[in-house]
Amino acid sequence: MPAAHAAEDHAAEDQGGEVNVYSYRQPELIEPLFERFTEETGIDVNVVFSGKGLIERIKQLGPAAQADLLLTVDIGNLDQAVAEGIAAPVTTETLEEAVPSEYRAEDGSWWGLTRRARVVYASKDRVDQDAITYEELAEPKWKNRICIRSGQHVYNVALVASMIARHGEEETKTWLEGVKANLARKPAGNDRLQVKGVYAGECDVAIGNTYYMGVMATNEEEPEQKEWADSVEILFPNSEGRGTHVNLSGAVIVKDAPHKENAIKLLEFLASEEGQALYAEMNHEYPVREGVRWSELVQSWGDFEADDLSLQEIAEHRERASELIDEVNFDDGPSS
Repeated sequence: MPAAHAAEDHAAEDQGGEVNVYSYRQPELIEPLFERFTEETGIDVNVVFSGKGLIERIKQLGPAAQADLLLTVDIGNLDQAVAEGIAAPVTTETLEEAVPSEYRAEDGSWWGLTRRARVVYASKDRVDQDAITYEELAEPKWKNRICIRSGQHVYNVALVASMIARHGEEETKTWLEGVKANLARKPAGNDRLQVKGVYAGECDVAIGNTYYMGVMATNEEEPEQKEWADSVEILFPNSEGRGTHVNLSGAVIVKDAPHKENAIKLLEFLASEEGQALYAEMNHEYPVREGVRWSELVQSWGDFEADDLSLQEIAEHRERASELIDEVNFDDGPSS
């Protein structure tokens, strides 16, 4: 056995063979991954799940939180974990080889694991085009035709931040004003409810994440959502140009991690070819690791070109993006 591996195994044994994960991701989406990790390493994974407040909890409790790894979604949450001082920069050769530079922090304070694209869901009946751009959504042709959740939701803040990175603040503000004028209703609800709006004829296009198409299309408990999904097709904005905006699910190693080496081993597993394939399949998302096959459902949505903007750069524009959204009163909805 190579010396490096022997050292890692010894570290795992010293730390009790466990790792504590604080997760914003729902248990059913990640437990099979953890079960596989335990099978391969003998390291037990303990999970604390919550839809909100985990970053604040880890910061408040410090070492008493016993947190090793934080799993979350969106660059905004990853950036917040760093800003709140709970993330420990970690870099290994394995992680650097697995995760492209645009999907990780320069200092290793956060690591992307899967991607989701922010796309346009277009009515199959009322939209006769197979390509679109984000910029186009501000044009008069879309007057009273767009549904979207709150502009201040982290997904939309990241999209606006990417527009600032590409076009600057002034042009982005003008664009936001144009999109606001084209809204069919006041922003409200989650991404799935925007697709329901298209299904119901309240709007012709909706902005949302690809991940939610998978959630709706496979929803056996609420089969009406399958009908919502079937009423639209996915258009990948700017895929023929600069590329479609993508965001991340990702992870940080916690600064006060009691089982840091085990947390690193888990993170490396999630970035491995096997981990990436499992993670992307269960979450209807795109692997960050190149060469990993997309799930059949995700493949059915078609190919696209991803914007190559660094997520770190997008994070740097988030604060100003949020300010611009408020400056144009985006969440008040379209003017009468």
